[in-house]
Amino acid sequence: MATLNDAITEYNAQLQKGQNQIAYKGIMTFMSRLKTALESSHPDYSVSGLYFGYMDMTYFAFTPLELKRRNLKIAIVYLHQENRFELWLGGSNRKIQAEYIDFFKGKDLGFFRLSKVSPGVDSIIESIISEKPNFDDPAELTNTIEKQTMGFAQKVHDLLLG
Repeated sequence: MATLNDAITEYNAQLQKGQNQIAYKGIMTFMSRLKTALESSHPDYSVSGLYFGYMDMTYFAFTPLELKRRNLKIAIVYLHQENRFELWLGGSNRKIQAEYIDFFKGKDLGFFRLSKVSPGVDSIIESIISEKPNFDDPAELTNTIEKQTMGFAQKVHDLLLG
């Protein structure tokens, strides 16, 4: 098993190559611009700050006010290791999260994955929206994420009312 010093040595070796810095900066720039674009296009949504993460995930909440009133939020999440975007329905706290996981049990969620209440799980339901995203075409990637997010929000709304 590698020690922390072994891991740091590998980390430094990768940093010397320079590609990690370029990739990380590119991802953070894209996420910042995505957040700004969605804020501009949908002023009726509540938008959180950008969480940069620990090179595991980067996300921000982008939530219709109707869901926010129910103490819910939609997170647009980039998972670094998996290189994919997901949408997560989350709760404002663990109690709300557990209540809604229970609410959605037994419902036909389509392609959504229902989460289980457990430590470290921050979602109620999840949906993959872009596997292997093309960061070289940020306009198309932004369009895809926006379209998928709006559809996700509508489906969640329908599930809550249905």
